[in-house]
Amino acid sequence: MTGSLTERYQTVLDRIKRATEQAGRHAHSVQLLAVSKTKPIEAIEQIAQQGQTAFGENYVQEALQKIAQHPDLEWHFIGPIQSNKTKPIAEHFQWVHSVDRLKIAQRLSAQRPESLGPLNILLEVNVSNEPSKSGFTEEELFAAAHEIAHLPNLKLRGLMAIPQIATQFEEQRKPFAQMRRLLSQLQNQLPDCQIDTLSMGMSGDLEAAIMEGATMVRIGTDIFGQREKR
Repeated sequence: MTGSLTERYQTVLDRIKRATEQAGRHAHSVQLLAVSKTKPIEAIEQIAQQGQTAFGENYVQEALQKIAQHPDLEWHFIGPIQSNKTKPIAEHFQWVHSVDRLKIAQRLSAQRPESLGPLNILLEVNVSNEPSKSGFTEEELFAAAHEIAHLPNLKLRGLMAIPQIATQFEEQRKPFAQMRRLLSQLQNQLPDCQIDTLSMGMSGDLEAAIMEGATMVRIGTDIFGQREKR
């Protein structure tokens, strides 16, 4: 991977800008979430100085150390959630992308301090129906969303997905198009909720995701380089 960290960051911003233009969308309709898991705080600070405010983390203990150093940034939890980790997530993050079952949402709701305001949450959808992946199936999604939407201390904002990897652009678009349809259905069913977020698209497929309506893309490798082994 070539270029400095700030150059790679700018390249990703340029890709997002081009993709929104090609999709006929407003330049600011897509937010970049910089996925900083396993990366040092110095790297985060470097692109924060370029104006990046939102960072995604997968591992609770690692994230808490970073949040303590930079409570001024917006922190998103994007990893699998174990029941015994919901309390620190509820207490320290502004967003959670990976709510994959009702029990997790109930725990986050109960453990979110009221003083912090509602926790923004996204429901993870197993859009490719992969046995190895967590997330709601399409059949489970709407009943769960209706329950979760009425939990206190949470704000249901939309959906998240990690589709099966595809290399061809048209193949990449198919699961993203399905996510767009599911979000639209959810908006129709829950008109009183602020459902406005579709978190999908990573380094290899962000253009296809933006073409199909992503409002947030989660980019790690193409900004920070390959992930460190934990």
